[in-house]
Amino acid sequence: MNALLCYCRAGFEPELAAELTERAAQAGFAGYARTERNSGFVLFACEDADDLSRALPWSTLVFARQKLRLFADLQALDPRDRITPIQAALPEDIRFGELVMEHPDSDAGKPMSGLARSLGNALRPALRKAGTLTKEDNPRLLRLHACMLDGDHALLASGDPEDSAPWPLGIPRLRMHADAPSRSALKLEEALLVLLDDEERKRLLRDGMRAADLGAAPGGWTWVLTRQGLRVQAIDNGPLRQHVLDNGLVEHLRADGFSWQPQQPLDWMVCDMVEQPRRVAERMATWFREGWCRHAIFNLKLPMKKRWQETQLCLELFASQAEKPLTIRAKQLYHDREEITVFATPAR
Repeated sequence: MNALLCYCRAGFEPELAAELTERAAQAGFAGYARTERNSGFVLFACEDADDLSRALPWSTLVFARQKLRLFADLQALDPRDRITPIQAALPEDIRFGELVMEHPDSDAGKPMSGLARSLGNALRPALRKAGTLTKEDNPRLLRLHACMLDGDHALLASGDPEDSAPWPLGIPRLRMHADAPSRSALKLEEALLVLLDDEERKRLLRDGMRAADLGAAPGGWTWVLTRQGLRVQAIDNGPLRQHVLDNGLVEHLRADGFSWQPQQPLDWMVCDMVEQPRRVAERMATWFREGWCRHAIFNLKLPMKKRWQETQLCLELFASQAEKPLTIRAKQLYHDREEITVFATPAR
């Protein structure tokens, strides 16, 4: 099949479909999206799906948790033998480095988790025996993804390790730390994992760097930054959890995050304030235009309607008003809800 398979947050299929349709057209590809509301995935059919996949890198897609190259839609599978038709549908000229058994992250898909796990346990040795799945330790080999939509319905796709999320379903599994002041800490932890690569995390997050957390209370994002060794000015009129202040790396300033500005340039600024997304985008642009920070991670809370259009408008507004070349990456993360998370840094 000539199509891309992309996973997303359930309920955001129209946004992902609109993004894929518009981005494909801008890249010169004709195609159409197929999806159902709350399914947790979108299929984008295109005759030149391989070329389209290269034109739309996973890291540039806002609403896609994962991007895969679909090659088979298997329906009416016999529950007594699902392995034979799966093997028959695999490309003859490809050896895969890993089998990833999945199900959509949706109310309809989650009951398939047990089946996916048990089928994977039976399918892996069969694929290895056939030579389709290798034990060779080669990080460049494609991954084989089998997504169970139902007991008799599976989608087969390939994932390029250099152009897809490394986690099943595109979801990094993070545990809530006992000392985290709030669950919002998981959003920043995921952002640092998804939006920055290994080299950037080592280079941009170093002991002694200085940061501001706008709208910090109760201190979840400040807590994450201090665990990276950063010194943080936590800006909020509300209180922070006491243990966040006890490590000596935090200065709590009771001020409005939209009006406060640092006395000297900082390495980082982070912001998770609940406010109109355009107002946030404009304020974040001011920080870069005025040279108040070098790097930033911030959230944009999206409206209930026209969310893809609002996303485009806010990112374009931020980029234009910053008035300097920036590398900008945006994703709707697993721990996000009606929002997207944006990372910005000077273009290299």
